[in-house]
Order: sequence, then C-alpha cells, then structure tokens
Amino acid sequence: MTEYGRGSGSQPWHPEDPLYGDRGYAGQQYPQPHQAQQSQLPYAGQQDYGWDPSQNAGGPGPYDTNGHGEQYTGQHGGQQTGTYPNGGQQGYYEYDTGAHGYPDQHTGAHQMPMDQHTGQQQVPQARTATADPVEEKISLFDDVDDRASAPALLDDDSDDGDEPARGRDRRGKGRAGKGKGREKKPKRRSGTACLLVAVVLVGGLGGAGYFAYDYWETHYGTAPDYEGEGTGQVQVEIPKGASLTEMGQVLEKAGVVKSVGAFTSAAAKKSIQPGTYTLHKEMSGASAVAMMTNSANFLTFAEGMRAAEIYSSIDKKLGLAAGTTKGVAKSQAKNLGLPEWANSDPDVKDPLEGFLFPSQYSAGKGTKPDDLLRQMVARAKQNYDAQDVVGKAASLGLKSPMQVVTLASLVQVEGKYKHDFDKISRVVYNRLKPDNKETYGLLDFDSTVNYAKSQSTLDVGAVSDLRKFKDPYNTYNIKGLPPGPISNPGLEALKSALQPADGPWYYFVSINENQTLFAVTNAEHNKNRQKYEQETKAKKAAAQ
Repeated sequence: MTEYGRGSGSQPWHPEDPLYGDRGYAGQQYPQPHQAQQSQLPYAGQQDYGWDPSQNAGGPGPYDTNGHGEQYTGQHGGQQTGTYPNGGQQGYYEYDTGAHGYPDQHTGAHQMPMDQHTGQQQVPQARTATADPVEEKISLFDDVDDRASAPALLDDDSDDGDEPARGRDRRGKGRAGKGKGREKKPKRRSGTACLLVAVVLVGGLGGAGYFAYDYWETHYGTAPDYEGEGTGQVQVEIPKGASLTEMGQVLEKAGVVKSVGAFTSAAAKKSIQPGTYTLHKEMSGASAVAMMTNSANFLTFAEGMRAAEIYSSIDKKLGLAAGTTKGVAKSQAKNLGLPEWANSDPDVKDPLEGFLFPSQYSAGKGTKPDDLLRQMVARAKQNYDAQDVVGKAASLGLKSPMQVVTLASLVQVEGKYKHDFDKISRVVYNRLKPDNKETYGLLDFDSTVNYAKSQSTLDVGAVSDLRKFKDPYNTYNIKGLPPGPISNPGLEALKSALQPADGPWYYFVSINENQTLFAVTNAEHNKNRQKYEQETKAKKAAAQ
C-alpha cells in the first residue's frame, strides 16, 4: 500500500502533499542562508507542520528524527527544526532538503538542486525513520488483551484527506512498514487457557498413573484379603460351569471374601464343584477355599434321585437314625418354603418330590435335616421361577405348573442321556394327545410302575399284568400324567419339558449310550426292541 492507502506499488507522493516538490529545475536561485525571507506556503491549503521558515531563511533545516533532539542538516546549510502534532513520540518522517529541493522564493515551488559537476538534477531519495522497538513482557496469567492500549499503527484502509497531520504520521510508519515489513506484536496467551491446559495435562497424567497402578495391582499385586475363618453364616450358590473368577465374584458379592483375587489366588489348581454352600462372612480366601473343597462338609444329590433316596443320604451324612429326615419332611412340608402352586393332592406320595433340587449342599457338623431340605426347596423354586413354569404351563396344554415338573421328572428318568431329552419330551406330549391312536392316551412308562412299587428294575413284568396293577402312578393303567413327580429333575430335563423337539414319535428305546431309536408306529417300535434285546445279550456274553 502507498502512504495514503490508495493503491499498491511505489507511486509518487500525492501532489497535494506539502512535501511534494517540482521535479524540474527552472534556474531559480535558492535563497542564501543570510537572506531572511518570509516563508510562504506553496498553496492555500498547505499547512505549517511545526516549523517556521522565518526563523531561518536558509530553507528547511534540521528535523528531530527520533524524538531525542538529534538534528539533520540539509546539504546547503539551511536548518529548520520540525515537530509533528503527535508530540514527536514515534514514527517521524525525515524531510531531506537535499533530496527534495528548496522552495522557490517567488513561486514557492520546490526545485531540485543541480549537481555541480554533472549539471544534472539530483534524484530524490526517500528516507525513513524507524520507530523504536517496543519491549513487551508476556505474563502467563495475563488474561487481558491490551493490544488496544499500544500506539496505533498505520491504518492502510484510511482515506481521510482532512487530517494531513495524522496522514503524515501514518506515512512515516507506513514507509517503515513497506521497507522492512510491518512488525507484528506477539499475541498474548490467555492465562485461563494456559491454566486449563495445565489442569488437563496433570489430570491426564494422574488418570494414566491410576490405571497403571490398578492394572499392576490387579495382575501382579497382592489382592485385598480378610484374615481368619470369618463369623456368622451365609448361603451362596455356585452355578454349574462357573469359572474360578465367577465363583469369586459370587463370594465377594455375598461378603464371604474381600476380593475376587483373594479367592482365585487361593483356589488355583483346586477343583470346586457347583452347588449351594454354607460359608462364613469375611473369610480369608484360603479359608473359603478350604471349606468349599472339604468333602466332609457337603452332600451331593444327583439328578433324578427320588425324595426317599435323598432322605436316606441325609440321615447317613448327619449320623441320624434311619427315617429321621423323612419324618421331618412329612411333618414340616408346609414350613420348608414350597411354592403356592405345589398342590396337596391326596394321591401324591411325597409333597417334596420334585422340589429337592439336585446339587451340592453344605452338610457340615451341626447341620439339621430341615436346614438341608429348606436349602433344596429354595434352590428348586429359584430355578422354576427362572424358567417361568407358571407362565408357560398353559401354552403347553398342561393344567398347572405342577404338571410341568411332573413331566420333567418323567423325562429325567426315562431318558438315559441328555441329548435325548428333547425328543423324549415330545414323545410324552404326543402320547397325551386326545386323538392319540397309538397308545390311546396311555404313557406306558416302566418308570412310573417302579416309583409306585418303590423299586428300580428293568423287568417290571408283562404288559398284561401291568394293565391290572391299580395305582395312581401306574401309567399302564391310568391315562395322562401321574398325580405328581416321580423324581427330582435337573435343569436340563426341565428345559426339555418346556421346549420339546418337533416330531411325530410315539415310541423310543435306548440301544446304548450313543443310540436311541425313535418310532412312529408300534410295528416299527417292535423292530427297534429286537435290536435292543440283541444288544443286551451281547453285553451279557461279553461280561462273562
């Protein structure tokens, strides 16, 4: 930009500038220093910028170029001191009389001096004065941008021709900018922003340190642990298939151990069975593991066991007289936590049958029969509620949730292998159909006869004889399901009772562990039975 901001490039000064002179030479004589003359302004609009030619007739003289009293003297000896309206603080423009000539004494026009040797007019040379650099101090916590308080720089876009004094001041600074480039002040940094960055950095480092410490403690550090064998009692259930970490989570949640790591460290390479455990509060990890792995403290009941078998096992474990637990079950059945839908059909042989959930239970010194029975009933109720036997019974065409449990008990006993449970469940449902033309509503299960007779054998007798045997549990004689469960089914049999496989089968026979044959007609089933008999004979011959 030019000094007046009117365009780019090195253009001459504006003709109306009082410093603008005649570039030609008309042969006029310059006033001598001893000739005092009244200074005349070259034109009506010209202003006097702080110096008086009448004070020194020798023409323009020295100027204060930097505000410190230093003067410049033109080559013809004429001196004149000049100041600017802004007080001479910064950015003065030096008026070089040798460069711009003297004003003519008659016309006031500036004439360029002639070189005495070459006879040519001297070429004007622009001189600039640079402002003293402003020293700035930057404070980290200075939150005020005080650039507005600094001396104003040249406004290149200004076009105000009515303020020549300010225009001259701008020219001086503008020339300095054009020669060396405008010096930019460094931007002040916001103290708040810097503080925020510092807080974020410190917080990030602290967070990283915490996670590193937590990772180290979790993987390599000593896990928090209680001391001793604890106090009080609490029952916890370890689900089937749970890992040591999952077991530790159950124990920590129940308040048995202080941390998962305390348990897993003590249980490394130990075999802990799923089941219900009676433990103490605030035990050390080692004490909890010792109690959970001491077989003397537990009783394990297999899937499909009858209530009578369970009672006998409890009596033996607790050193009680035979029949003690059976008597407790009969007298306290209503106080052991049975669900409301557990009916009290008079034909039911045992009200707890089907509600003594198979698993491992605590049976250490001092355990009472009713404590064990209550644990087992609670476990059964929990699993039945989880599988929604109440809500699904009607959709399966059954009269009550009790019939779901009864059907599951049949699947558990009739199916020797779990991979057959879904198909066997479908056989039961197909035989219960009113339009069943194969068995006519009869289940014909040997397992029900064995339960009715309190026995367990493969040879239940001839079918003709079984038809004559009168008992509410004999499915060769009565249609439909027996009045209650014939065993205590596990979770897999229960799931199969609720979700049977699709198929038209009415018969099945298990040849061996890996082969169970299903049939739709009785003729097909008889052929399968022949295969079963041949397999049985072969096993007996191999055993002899």
